[in-house]
Amino acid sequence: MEQVYKEVICKSACIKTKRSMPYKWDLNIYRGCEHRCKYCYALYSHKYIEHNYNENISSKSNNFFDNIYIKSNINEHLEKQFSKTSWKNEMIAIGTVTDTYQPIEKQYELMPDILRTLIKYKNPAVISTKSDLIFRDLDLINELSEVNFLNIAVSITTFDDKIQKSIEPNAISPKKRLNILKKIRKNTNASCGLHFMPIIPYLTDNYENINSVFKNAEKINVNSIISGPLNLYGKTRGYFFNFIKKEFPNIYHDLFSLYKNGKVDKDYNKDLFMKIKNFKNKYSLETNYSKAIKEKMKFYHKKSRQSSLFDY
Repeated sequence: MEQVYKEVICKSACIKTKRSMPYKWDLNIYRGCEHRCKYCYALYSHKYIEHNYNENISSKSNNFFDNIYIKSNINEHLEKQFSKTSWKNEMIAIGTVTDTYQPIEKQYELMPDILRTLIKYKNPAVISTKSDLIFRDLDLINELSEVNFLNIAVSITTFDDKIQKSIEPNAISPKKRLNILKKIRKNTNASCGLHFMPIIPYLTDNYENINSVFKNAEKINVNSIISGPLNLYGKTRGYFFNFIKKEFPNIYHDLFSLYKNGKVDKDYNKDLFMKIKNFKNKYSLETNYSKAIKEKMKFYHKKSRQSSLFDY
């Protein structure tokens, strides 16, 4: 199917999250994603296009991977939101649904303005990506990291190149993603996180793969590593199992039996937790995402108070 891009006028920039996370708000500058990850949990999201953007969406333009919607006015709304006296300078997570630095960003360049607005209002943020296009904005990332907390996170599922290309066909290699964190650590004051997720039962949950992820995370001295098993809700469930049946038929039945609902079987989840705990003990890595953020935020609050006293 041909890739289609369409500009839309959004009604707001940040959406308040209902999840229990260290951040309070989500910001996604695109709807749809070109990376085509087979496990993508956001396949459902195009059904909200009509409601949120006053767009008439046909079934042909409802494909999450082939139809990318660009929120061309999003920075205007972000500026308005930040300038309100009611804004509390709360943490924003950028790229939680669609990758901020997916290929179309090279053309539209929405992120530099977003970063400048974050810098202007000294607002903390978390940016998640699988793309080294982020290097284009390295100077702005460093500038933001100097005035408030900023975390750059990449997700890695496996270091097996064949499996990775199969489940994440349009994303860069895990080695290149590690290089993102290395470069961020070297050239900015931003915190770095590695997301070992989703862990796919019988495919990426073996000892060699988990050890490789933790070992590489320790080598580059990430501030935190978080992990979690694959969830399969809504459209993602059927899409993912069709893919597994075709590409990895030998694990299809065992995998299917683990997912009686959207979450993995409780016994499997318990065993996986113990595996991860053992690797946590083996390597010197922080696996509490919230703790790492709180410690960094304390530093910036202290720095801000000192700066205010100095200015006075």
